[in-house]
Amino acid sequence: MSQVKESIEVDVPVTTAYNQWTQFESFPEFMEGVERIEQRGDTLTHWVTNVAGVRREFDAEIIEQIPDMKVAWVTVGGQSEQSGLVTFRPIDRSLTEVTLVMNFDPEGLAESIGDKLGFVDRQVKGDLKRFKYFIENRGIETGAWRGTV
Repeated sequence: MSQVKESIEVDVPVTTAYNQWTQFESFPEFMEGVERIEQRGDTLTHWVTNVAGVRREFDAEIIEQIPDMKVAWVTVGGQSEQSGLVTFRPIDRSLTEVTLVMNFDPEGLAESIGDKLGFVDRQVKGDLKRFKYFIENRGIETGAWRGTV
C-alpha cells in the first residue's frame, strides 16, 4: 500500500471549503482524471476515472464524516483499492487548511513505476491547487451535505 499526503491553504471559511468537498459530483471540475462521480446515497458514490489512459470504475463509501472537520472513505468493489481522509482546519475566519491523505494499491508494473516516480503525489497536489482555484473564484460552495457519519 502506498500513501500520499498533501495540504493547501484556501482563502475561504472552513464551512465553505468543507461544504464544497461534500459535492462529489463537482469533482471532475477540479480533479484531473475524474470523468464522472454519481452520488448514489448519503454515503455511497460511484466513480469513473481515467488516469494516464487507465480507465477504472469503482464505488467509494464514506465511513466517517464530521461537518467542518473531515471526510473519510474506502473503496468497495470495482477495479481500485484505496482509502482516504480529507481534513479541514480553520486557520482564521476566512482561511482554511485542507489536507488530503490517500492510501492506494498500485496495480501492475506501469502503476507501480508511476507511484515510485511520484505521479500520484503530483496528481494530488495539482488537484488541491485546482480545488483552491475553483472554490476561491466561486467564493461560495455549489451545495452542501452537513450529515454526520
